[in-house]
Amino acid sequence: MSSYREAIVKAFPYTVPVLTGYLFIGGAFGVMFADMGYNILWAILMSTVVYAGSGQYLAVNFFVPGFSLVQAAFLTIMVNIRHVFYGLSLVERYNRFDRKRWYMIFGMTDETYSLICTTKVPEGVDEGKFLFSITLLDQLYWIIGTVIGSILATGIGFSSEGVEFAMTALFIVMFIELWYRRTNRPAELIGLVVAFVCLLIFGANNFVLPTMILIIAVIMLCRDRLEKKMEVEDGA
Repeated sequence: MSSYREAIVKAFPYTVPVLTGYLFIGGAFGVMFADMGYNILWAILMSTVVYAGSGQYLAVNFFVPGFSLVQAAFLTIMVNIRHVFYGLSLVERYNRFDRKRWYMIFGMTDETYSLICTTKVPEGVDEGKFLFSITLLDQLYWIIGTVIGSILATGIGFSSEGVEFAMTALFIVMFIELWYRRTNRPAELIGLVVAFVCLLIFGANNFVLPTMILIIAVIMLCRDRLEKKMEVEDGA
């Protein structure tokens, strides 16, 4: 049985892309939060107990006077509702693990989900410890980025205008990496087509939720065919 130390060492190389991304986008959050006048300790606390990625970017606006608790709750649910679908796809897998699964559920982000679904567990390493290590490392990268951003904003002082695009940029990079890594791309094509159609129908401000619902529906309907294509690719 492998140790947690071995699992972390084995998991680290797979998390390097997230490390480089989270240092920047976590740092961008730290800058934005510091610009609101909050101490670095509050930024660290939020990245530790909230750890919601794009939800944290959105939360910066919650501290504006006049912003209601109902608005905050609704927007947070809408932004992070995709995690419901992430969770459904991992229920059976995570149920095999012990108490560590509760932290793994809490620490699930888009990037961590991508790694967990696409990374093969190295031979001789316990699966639960390996996936736990990926989750833990990714959150540590985010917290470190938050600290760096807060220190830079407080010590140097510069405008945070435009830094929120860092999250979008990371998604684009991860999509491109996944696109070039695979030869069969039906799931990616489904996502692109559905997003484009929903953008045309619902507009830029309202297309995210219907896009997520429709993508899940189409993938579930075509699940058997997609799994066969994945098996063929893995066996190639």
